[in-house]
Amino acid sequence: MISILDTTLRDGEQTSEVSFAAQEKLSIARLLLEDLRVDRIEIASARVSAGEYDTARKIMRWAESKGFSDRVEVLGFVDGKDSLEWIRDAGGKVMNLLCKGSMKHCTMQLGKTPEEHLKDIINVLNDADEMGISVNVYLEDWSNGIQNSPDYVYMLVDELRGHNIKHFMLPDTLGILNPTQVSDYCTLMLNRYPELSFDFHPHNDYDLAVANVYAAVKAGIQCVHVTVNGLGERAGNAPMSSVLAVIHDQLHLQTNINEREINRVSKIIETYSGIRIPN
Repeated sequence: MISILDTTLRDGEQTSEVSFAAQEKLSIARLLLEDLRVDRIEIASARVSAGEYDTARKIMRWAESKGFSDRVEVLGFVDGKDSLEWIRDAGGKVMNLLCKGSMKHCTMQLGKTPEEHLKDIINVLNDADEMGISVNVYLEDWSNGIQNSPDYVYMLVDELRGHNIKHFMLPDTLGILNPTQVSDYCTLMLNRYPELSFDFHPHNDYDLAVANVYAAVKAGIQCVHVTVNGLGERAGNAPMSSVLAVIHDQLHLQTNINEREINRVSKIIETYSGIRIPN
């Protein structure tokens, strides 16, 4: 069984000129969890705006009333308790912690040594444990990291593997990988850390996001990230409909998604986003 995380409400809203209204976001969350039966959804980034907070809070209240709280996730940052408190106060139970998955991002974006970044991450993980918030970890820029600084990637995961982390997320942040590379690099991670749960998060810069999902799942990845209609920054993310067709029809594997609802949900989100899908 392959799990699906939908990030239409977070990564999908980073599409140029797309901004969902609060009621539209709540409607999308309902469509994803109730109608499509998506396993997990990522709904927001912490600390973006007061409006984002209010909307996240509405979604969290609805999710709690339906028993979906542990399936609703928010992107958070290595910023002490700031993101954690934002998520907790909004009613969130799960944070997707954005860590630096390449030496370049660690040293050039943060201006920190790997040891300093690791210490900051562990502090957030410890605070999350105290606050009762579950954590998944994004290794941002992992695709560059595993190619150009694999020792850094391994050091980070080696040190974090003993902490209370449910999913390690492997993003192709800049959309640079091809299917052969995805297969090779995912296999490296799976063989080195057979006890860990990995997600694959593709981007579509070379129009290879769906092919890369195929390669990741064939290599043994158990969860992949999608958006409805392929919404997302730059060239977009992997579209849910295409990913499901590949998983179900090409790989002959199962998901929990209700395929009968995909076209209807696609049309609704097409209206909300203003991004038209060719017939």
